[in-house]
Amino acid sequence: MKNLPVGQILVENGFITPKQLEAALAKQKTMPGKLIGDVLIEMNFVSETQFTQALAMRLKVPYVDLDTIQINIDAVKKIPENLARKHTVIAYSVTNNRLTVATNDPVNFYIFEELKVITGMEIHAMLATKTSIVQAIDRAYSQQQVSNVMDDLNREIQPTEILDADQDGSIDRIDNAPIVKLVNTMVQNAFRMNASDIHIEPFKDRTRVRFRVDGELREEMKPILPTFHSALVTRLKILGGMNIAEKRIPQDGRFGMNIDSVPLDVRVSSIPTVYGEKVVIRLLSTADEKARKITDLGMTEYNYQMFKSIIRSPHGVMLVTGPTGSGKSTTLYATIGELSKPNVNIVTVEDPVEKKIDGINQVQINAKAGMTFAAALRSILRQDPDIVMVGEIRDGETADIAIRAAITGHLVLSTLHTNDAASTILRLVDMGVPAYMVASSVVGIIAQRLVRLLCDHCKEKVVASDPADLRLLGVDKPVYIYKQNPNGCKHCRGSGVKGRTAIHEIIVTSNDIKEIISNGGTAEEINETAKKNGTKLLRENVAEMVLDGRTTLEELVRATYSV
Repeated sequence: MKNLPVGQILVENGFITPKQLEAALAKQKTMPGKLIGDVLIEMNFVSETQFTQALAMRLKVPYVDLDTIQINIDAVKKIPENLARKHTVIAYSVTNNRLTVATNDPVNFYIFEELKVITGMEIHAMLATKTSIVQAIDRAYSQQQVSNVMDDLNREIQPTEILDADQDGSIDRIDNAPIVKLVNTMVQNAFRMNASDIHIEPFKDRTRVRFRVDGELREEMKPILPTFHSALVTRLKILGGMNIAEKRIPQDGRFGMNIDSVPLDVRVSSIPTVYGEKVVIRLLSTADEKARKITDLGMTEYNYQMFKSIIRSPHGVMLVTGPTGSGKSTTLYATIGELSKPNVNIVTVEDPVEKKIDGINQVQINAKAGMTFAAALRSILRQDPDIVMVGEIRDGETADIAIRAAITGHLVLSTLHTNDAASTILRLVDMGVPAYMVASSVVGIIAQRLVRLLCDHCKEKVVASDPADLRLLGVDKPVYIYKQNPNGCKHCRGSGVKGRTAIHEIIVTSNDIKEIISNGGTAEEINETAKKNGTKLLRENVAEMVLDGRTTLEELVRATYSV
């Protein structure tokens, strides 16, 4: 490739056009210190892999795809984890006195000199994408870290010491390094696997630790000896500010933690069971960030047009409904991102404030101090808001104030726990809001669920021919669909699924629907009218995804089945 600039190599290999390169170079001039590769990736002209492959040609360094090779754990251990993270390198192969490492900066010879001194070996550098190196570091070191911590526990603490500490209430033993390390490692591993919760469950002969990843509980850690369970729970209680002496009643606590420079809000909930206290830890990233676009969250173009017609309303109530953990808050944040402008005053009332968004006034609920949803909402209406977001309508009082705020000219966004869009109307009426007020204020309802996506690397093609399955899919002849690979692959950590996306059912409250609500109509009547007006039900949205090969028939049943 001679010594062509990397941009020119991308053009010659057909990755980008000359015009795209010109646009990227022009943008780079306005961003001092920014590398051309970062600019091209940010502008979505090339993928990180394409750019790294072109860079490999430019630097004459071999390219390696870490997702497709077997990483040798003995090689990994040669480089300490803190150094691997600091320099974004991972050793993956060792032969005699030669250590092969993957790096995203193969011309930084200072790194390789440092590695040579630490390992006492010759270093052979290969080029890989930064993302794949970071993921490989997370995978390779996390399990090793857990094993080390468990070994330390068994070596340094005797079961009798734990029992003595438990009986006399002393926490000196519980604050020792191995237990602290175990808790930190557990939370770190869960965060790096994108887990939303950690379940610590005591049984007769073991304590099971499971992570909820993509909505599914997985046993990602070896069982812990039951003798360590008490110390583990006590450590979490100390962190969460809970009463360590009280073991007979449920307790809640919270603490903050920083992992990979990301601030986490960690919730701890304990409940007594037969063999001890079960603890569930919920992880929430509190990093300041821009709200993601609604289309990035899985909303189809068809549904997006209906959604836009709702948020164009200058006043009224827009409700997002669904069970716990279905992504309602994320959808609300994305909606606020669409509505946020310099000339609009947006105020939110939340419990808790999950994401801090620049330019939005966010209010945290504090029930102990008397700052309830209803009290906060009353005060906010005196703050001259244009748009109000209420984290959740939990009672009749909050519902009543939210509806009245909409009638007096505000756009109110909120969430509610219901099974589908149509039953939301009846839920509001059940809360004590008069039907005529619901009819005049509610402008739209979005029901949503999260469905797991198939791993593209290992999904298996099958024929759907069972009449019951065809009815669910809304087709009249056998079709090809995909199913989950029970053994998975390394891309999906052996699960067969990778990531989740939201499905939506949107009802725009047109005049005929308002009339049904005012007359005390049923959810079935609202549903029928909404379908005539173009609403696609949750099941229809998932059926499209199954036919496109993005998810499975089992997910369709799990997310939308009703008797």
